[in-house]
Amino acid sequence: MSTSQPSSSSKKQTLFITSLVILWYSSNIGVLLLNKFLLSNYGFRFPIFLTMCHMAACALLSYISIVFLKVVPLQHVKSRSQFLKIATLSIVFCGSVVGGNISLRYLPVSFNQAVGATTPFFTALFAYLMTLKREAWLTYAALVPVVTGVIIASGGEPGFHWFGFIMCISATAARAFKSVLQGILLSSEGEKLNSMNLLLYMSPIAVLALLPAAIVMEPNVLEETLSLGRQHKLMWLLLFVNSTLAYSANLSNFLVTKHTSALTLQVLGNAKGAVAVVISILIFRNPVTFTGIAGYTMTVLGVVAYGEAKRRFR
Repeated sequence: MSTSQPSSSSKKQTLFITSLVILWYSSNIGVLLLNKFLLSNYGFRFPIFLTMCHMAACALLSYISIVFLKVVPLQHVKSRSQFLKIATLSIVFCGSVVGGNISLRYLPVSFNQAVGATTPFFTALFAYLMTLKREAWLTYAALVPVVTGVIIASGGEPGFHWFGFIMCISATAARAFKSVLQGILLSSEGEKLNSMNLLLYMSPIAVLALLPAAIVMEPNVLEETLSLGRQHKLMWLLLFVNSTLAYSANLSNFLVTKHTSALTLQVLGNAKGAVAVVISILIFRNPVTFTGIAGYTMTVLGVVAYGEAKRRFR
């Protein structure tokens, strides 16, 4: 009897983690594919407004999850200084999400993911420039195929677009910059926030920052959105599902991080990018070349080698 109970408990834990991983994958890949569909194939040409919808959903659902559902304990902002740090992170976060969404208007999802895989390169670069933190030489050597792979993939990408590429690489760099900046700004024990509470405070600030940007840079957004809504009744459902998935991606990422090891998370993250690439090619039928696939494969292998090197030389 005593041996069956631990076995049953272990099976439940495995099932729970598997469910979390499926939710994480489906949320991340779902929001990515829906972003591409809305911005490229559906005629919804408003990446800033779309990001604002995501942030509004994150603000509302974060509040419900933390205050009412008690998914994590509520952490309070304790000082004006801490609030300003969170606001700074929120602006950088906005920049990375908007840049990524703009790039999807011009680039295939497969190439977008290949460029996004270079995040470790920018993280290492900003960590060195901002904190003078050095890694072992082998760790830096592992970043060479990460960058080389993207250069090769760029040369072999039939749908390459310079503006889309610049926006995608900027979004990737901003994402890495935010993670390094977060480690610096919220480094003291009294100011540290878990990712869900940080999202709770960053999202409303992001909405306030994106609203004037959308009004100025996308002046006809409301008229065209209402017009599209009248033509395609499904659009409101797509926007709602898309925005909900944006929050679900953050929540599931937090839960997977909490319930798995750093190594497992790294492996799952690398596999997630590859799965997103395969699914996007099957759905959008964008042409791919052997050179593009080889470049992306080299980048992913470089990311895996970088993670392993960091783990060994920590």
